[in-house]
Amino acid sequence: MHVFVLDACSTDHTVQFARGAGAEVVQREWTDFVEARRFALDCVRTPWVLMLDADEALDDVLREAIAHADPAVDGYRLHRTTYFCGRPMRMWRDEPLLRLFKRGRAHLEAAPATEADAALHERWVAGGTVGDLAGTLLHYSYPDVTAYRKKFAEYTAIEARGSRGSFAALLAAIVRGAVRFPYFLFVKGALLDGLGGVYIAYGSATYPVAVAWKALRR
Repeated sequence: MHVFVLDACSTDHTVQFARGAGAEVVQREWTDFVEARRFALDCVRTPWVLMLDADEALDDVLREAIAHADPAVDGYRLHRTTYFCGRPMRMWRDEPLLRLFKRGRAHLEAAPATEADAALHERWVAGGTVGDLAGTLLHYSYPDVTAYRKKFAEYTAIEARGSRGSFAALLAAIVRGAVRFPYFLFVKGALLDGLGGVYIAYGSATYPVAVAWKALRR
């Protein structure tokens, strides 16, 4: 198995640990999410590609499923559950993401949460047959509230730069957020996760509002 690590010139011990574990490491200045992933894919020479972020891990069931996956298909969706403050969130459970695919059979698209022209929330898209694997892709993106607030601020700012600000867009985002908040609470089950779930539901519902407000203020 060949492991390739793309490091955005980190200042911790990522490079040393990765190379010590036998991985090939390339350092590259950060540009954006889409460019970084496309660059990494261009560096891969193995027939199959499994793409993971630094804050993701495979559970035992998923590792076993990958090892015994049928090579006849072009790609596989992994089902990701995101954690907040050490707990899995119901509204972020079993998100299907194409992450295992044959090289040359998938491409990357930007998929911002709003209608912004922004290179983030990207997704891989396969041109052929796609299956699903058992197990869970564990996403430890938000170890605490500070980490969540930091990403919220960064991502909404990126999308705002790719948006055309207007009062109409802001009003539409407010109406949409008012509908999405109870949907996340009751339909997606965020209320069952306590205060953490309510906090995440509110943040997700108001994300487009923050983007529209920042775009209007530019």
